Amino acid sequence: MARSQTITRIPQPSVLAQLGSIGDSQLNSPPISQAHQILKQVFGLSDFRGQQAEIIDRLLDGRHAMVIMPTGGGKSLCYQVPALVLANSLKTSNSLPISIVLSPLIALMKDQVDALRQLGVDTTFINSSLVKEQREQRYRALSEGQYELLYVTPERFRKPEFRQALSNRRVVLLAVDEAHCISQWGHDFRPDYTRVREIRELLGNPTTVALTATATRSVQRDIIHQLGLSEENVQVFHSGIERPNLKIDVNEVWGDDDKLAHIHEVRQRHSGTGIVYFTLIKTLERFSDYFEAERIEHLVYHGELPREQRRRVQERFLSEDNQLVLATNAFGMGIDKSDIRFVVHADLPGSLESYYQEIGRAGRDGLPSECLLLYDQSDLATQMEFMQWSNPDVDFYARLHDFLSHDLDSVQAFGMEWLRERLHAKQKHDRRLETALGMLERYGVIEGSLTPLRVDRVGPLPPELRDSSALSAKLQSDQRKLLSLVQFCRTPMDRQEFLREYFLGTTTEVGE
Repeated sequence: MARSQTITRIPQPSVLAQLGSIGDSQLNSPPISQAHQILKQVFGLSDFRGQQAEIIDRLLDGRHAMVIMPTGGGKSLCYQVPALVLANSLKTSNSLPISIVLSPLIALMKDQVDALRQLGVDTTFINSSLVKEQREQRYRALSEGQYELLYVTPERFRKPEFRQALSNRRVVLLAVDEAHCISQWGHDFRPDYTRVREIRELLGNPTTVALTATATRSVQRDIIHQLGLSEENVQVFHSGIERPNLKIDVNEVWGDDDKLAHIHEVRQRHSGTGIVYFTLIKTLERFSDYFEAERIEHLVYHGELPREQRRRVQERFLSEDNQLVLATNAFGMGIDKSDIRFVVHADLPGSLESYYQEIGRAGRDGLPSECLLLYDQSDLATQMEFMQWSNPDVDFYARLHDFLSHDLDSVQAFGMEWLRERLHAKQKHDRRLETALGMLERYGVIEGSLTPLRVDRVGPLPPELRDSSALSAKLQSDQRKLLSLVQFCRTPMDRQEFLREYFLGTTTEVGE
């Protein structure tokens, strides 16, 4: 197994300034030759690895691609290098070329932009983490022709001022990162990602590359469909899922004491950095109390912590050695730390896709690392409950729509908790409301803010949210995913082989 490509981060002048001395003969050289030159001069790497060169060559030829590559396998270079080749090739034109990266990961955007800027790449991100003055400054710079590469979330395209700033630019490449978020059959479906077809059309249907670490065959087909492309026009580059340096194991356990004993054993086997994942915040906090009582130093990360506290935890984890973090799956998206020696799942994750993505954070340096899943049958009830929350039925959508249509003043006055109590009074922790509001916003039924809840307009329910058979099919798909995870826990076969069969399509696929 080749180790992760390590990029030499040496401050340099602008990439276009560096390459400005390239002669006409070199500018007219094959694009893949220019890609090799940028790889060496900008990223400090001697050669591409695996399928990177083939992917880049296809994109520079104006043809679409899907890249399925394990976490840490070098997906980012597959769009960063062609973006710079295209910026360099078209720098003498008046078209103001730019490449756009769609990503749901705000923290990762900043990390990638900071690293690229150290390399001299004229790049930036625009997202909700910026204050108004920062956004407006970047809008102006974007409109005036700055930036070779721009990172944004799909939600940004709802902003008229952003679309106006982008209207002066020619988008030559669109990279859709974490592309599994597009598919409702994927493990991390995000409603705004289903707008990607509209976004592509708005941008003039540029050459597009979708990238993810996890996608079954059915999810791959759905991603292509949601992009507004055909399978004949998209070449899928699948580099496999093998991570031979990862020791993958499952231990059946009963209760907290058994889980704690296994976590301690893993820590004794590995002195380096590690992550212990939990499904519920209350369980995470209970285990944190256990660790405090035993005076075991650790970090805590979950989505309900203040943003600044989450940032400090993440920065400490990345910058200091031998850190142990207890976290929900909110932690890790965009974590780029090469020497994580173990990942323990103290609770059952929701799917094999989620599990594989999370263990992918271990051992990116190619050295041996351990991935242990602690399987307690009682955890299945929690995942079944989450599944129901993620799949509101037709009746729930109808009741929510009725409240928004006929009692909007009360909704505006009293907010989410008032609405939640009326939809499911005895289940205050039920999260169907958040799911349903997100889907209503995606389909244009409501406009306004979800946090805090301020609805400006309510339209009719679309057919998709009144189709009980379609909503039921989605629930059944999630149930099959959970069943596959249980089978993974119980299988007598090699678990690396089980994962290979699941993701490469030799087992029955979810969604079919």
